[in-house]
Parts: sequence; C-alpha cells; structure tokens
Amino acid sequence: MTHEPLDPVQQAFQADQLSIFQEIGNIGAGNAATALATMLGKVVDMSVPDVRVVSFNEITHIMGTPDTMVIGILLGMEGALNGHFLMLLAVDDAYDLLSIARAAFGLDPVAREDFNPADIDPLDESALREMANILVGSYLAAICTMTNLDIEPTQPTLAVDMVGAILNVVTVSYAEIGDSVLFMKTRFNDTQKDIAGNFFLIPDFESYKRLMESLGMGLG
Repeated sequence: MTHEPLDPVQQAFQADQLSIFQEIGNIGAGNAATALATMLGKVVDMSVPDVRVVSFNEITHIMGTPDTMVIGILLGMEGALNGHFLMLLAVDDAYDLLSIARAAFGLDPVAREDFNPADIDPLDESALREMANILVGSYLAAICTMTNLDIEPTQPTLAVDMVGAILNVVTVSYAEIGDSVLFMKTRFNDTQKDIAGNFFLIPDFESYKRLMESLGMGLG
C-alpha cells in the first residue's frame, strides 16, 4: 500500500517539531495581549494558543462554511522571510476588535446593530488594519526572537468576503508549496469582550526552509 508524500509544510511540522511553534504561539499571544492591555489600560487575559498545521480546506471549516462572511486582513512579509500572514476574524470578533481600536484612538463607539462589515467606512477599515498590524506584529516579533531572523510586515490589506473567496486569493500564489499552513488561534478577553484571533503563517518555500534551519530543523 502506497501513501501520498507529505507536502513540505506537513514534512516540516511533525508532532515532535510542533512544540517550538507552540512556544512561538505563546510568546506571540503574550505580546499581543500586552499590546491590547496597554491600549485599553486594563488587564487582558489570553487562552493557551491552539497551534497546529491545517489544510486550506480545514481553514474553511474553522471559520464555518465556504459561504461564511469573514473579515480577512493580509500582510506580506519581507526580509529574511517572504510570504504572507493572514488574520481571519468572524464578524462579531471584528466588531469587538474595532471597538477596542475606536476606544484606543479616542473615537466614538459604534453600536453593534450599526456595524455592517460589507459597508465598512474608511476610518473603521484603517482602525482594523492598524489593529492587525499590532497583533500580527506581535507574532512576527516572537518569530524574530526565536529565530534571530529579521522580518518586516508590509502594509495590510483588508477584505470582507466569504471565507472561501478569501482563501482562493491566497491559494493562487501558494499552490506550488503545498496545501498546509501553520495555524495559531488565541482568545483575548478583557471581561467585556472575548475575541478569537485566527492567524495563518504562509511563507514561500525558500522561507520555510530558512525558518526551519534557523530553528535547527531541516526539511529532510
């Protein structure tokens, strides 16, 4: 009986190697919780990050169904690693994150019933992109700390669409690498809001090799 060969990402992230990425998830989530606490002026708790390798098909199920509306924020990575960092938010989580951003930036709150992600205004879009910069930057900083690699995020782009449509855009440039990505999920809670952050690390193949080598793990 023959088995399909593992794609490069699956090959890299075997169970005995995933623990170091759990640590990256812990540091990144801790950085993000600290950043949110500083913005809010209150304690922000975080859950233990769920870190695992998932296929693009699994991402769809994580967020609901292919038709589930989500807010996707995509940042490029430059420097020692090239590729993308994707943040996906359910609509309710996007509203709560926007509420934090508006409070931090001194803007009036928006009532939940008035929040329409399909018709988001430029000010709110800018606020969400800035929050994504902060949160994703927290995870990139953790990767830099663990690897000593110099990685810089590009300006984020925001899309409100069905999760299947957003993933189709990403997979066009990613298909040559494989079907699997590193998934990191953490819940942030300040007693009034409970936000689930879904983060997906999508470097190009050469960057995967460089990342694994910097952590003392070759692709074999």
